[in-house]
Amino acid sequence: MPRPWSDHPPTAADRARYADAEPRPFWTATLPPRDPLPPLEGVVEADLCIVGGGFTGLWAALAARERDPGREVVLLEAETVAFGASGRNGGFVSSSLTHGVENGLARFGDEMETLERLGLASFDGLVADVERHGIACDLERTGEISVALEPHEEAWLAESAQLLRRFGHDVELLDGEAIRAEVASPTYRGGLWDRTGSAIVDPAKLADGLREAAQRLGVRVCERTPALGLEAARGSGPVVVRVPGGAVRARRVLLATGASPPLLRRVRAWVLPVYDYVLVTEPLTEAQWAAVGWRRRQGLADMGNQFHYYRPTADGRILFGGYDAVYRFGGPMGPHLDEHEPTFARLSQHFAATFPQLADVRFTHRWGGAIDTCSRFSVFFGTAHGGRVAYALGYTGLGVGATRWGARVALDLLDGRDTEATRLRYVRRKPVPFPPEPLRTAVVQLTRNRLAAADEREGRRGLWLRTLDRLGLGFDS
Repeated sequence: MPRPWSDHPPTAADRARYADAEPRPFWTATLPPRDPLPPLEGVVEADLCIVGGGFTGLWAALAARERDPGREVVLLEAETVAFGASGRNGGFVSSSLTHGVENGLARFGDEMETLERLGLASFDGLVADVERHGIACDLERTGEISVALEPHEEAWLAESAQLLRRFGHDVELLDGEAIRAEVASPTYRGGLWDRTGSAIVDPAKLADGLREAAQRLGVRVCERTPALGLEAARGSGPVVVRVPGGAVRARRVLLATGASPPLLRRVRAWVLPVYDYVLVTEPLTEAQWAAVGWRRRQGLADMGNQFHYYRPTADGRILFGGYDAVYRFGGPMGPHLDEHEPTFARLSQHFAATFPQLADVRFTHRWGGAIDTCSRFSVFFGTAHGGRVAYALGYTGLGVGATRWGARVALDLLDGRDTEATRLRYVRRKPVPFPPEPLRTAVVQLTRNRLAAADEREGRRGLWLRTLDRLGLGFDS
């Protein structure tokens, strides 16, 4: 059965809905204005230098000072805090460390009990940290609903419910009438509401609150300070991180660079910058909200391989993103790629098909940005230069929650701590590297094409996808 929009190209009306939208992330656009923090100048000494002012870097800075209040911590951010994926995402907080139970079981089945337990503990720790540090980030523990749009996806919901219950999740399977009573869309055939380890948040407010908390604990945060290179002599001497106005000489360095080019050449084979795009509506009227329902404000995502994610905002808008995941030859990044007209048009069209009662609603913000993805679709770790440098990368879109855990594991590796987490094969094993160009682009585009084809064929995975599954490289969203 074709999806509601699959046979129809976007129209002029679809494009008109976002024609006047501000081309920047809604989250950062609505933060209170502030001057950037001073860049680093000269040569400074530090116990720990963190490269990257997104969630991983911020959580690491906070944890480093909490573990050792005397540790001198310097955090370098090339732009401003939350400039990258941490300020551009949908604001879904998930306890999953493995991009879902199914993905984790396919790769780390023997460790999933531990990974789920650690993920849920980290999620609870995140909620507690937000409260303890007084971070006003509109965090709502409303849970997340996966919705089925086609008959074969209803069976997937039942299978997911069984798996999640096995790992202790509080889930409710909803039939068509029940899901449409929660959120009124004629496209919905069923849903699965997971109330465990799931929330929505304003990600930019969270990142800015973490910055303020880290500064209160004595972390030196330097914005507009790109790291230009990393040098480490043999032995146990300091690692030098070069910046335009000087350098940081640090005993340890944590790389939290996300999709940006890593400072370690070896890491480039494991990370791809994939672009994701988002629209946000104008505030809905009371009558429009009444037509949609959505009184319990859950985050939503549909079940296709090409899937949408959407959620209400604190001020009464709807964020609607996903579907396309755009990789370009060579993995370029930059502001010129933050807009992608074909994707915005598709998102506008799909929004109107999902909520025809809101077809006259306009979008006020549109944006895009790069996500750091890897072949296992969840964070991986590593060290370099005799353990003086560590990294945590590859979250693939579920980093709002998982970065807190990833940051702490990376710190454990730097500090040489033997923990339950550092002993996991999940932490010790690297993902399969991506091939070099031009084969890299060919593999990515073929996989995207075959995933889209599976959506049109009632989820049936063809030879290419089955081969990836057998090699442990498949992905089921």
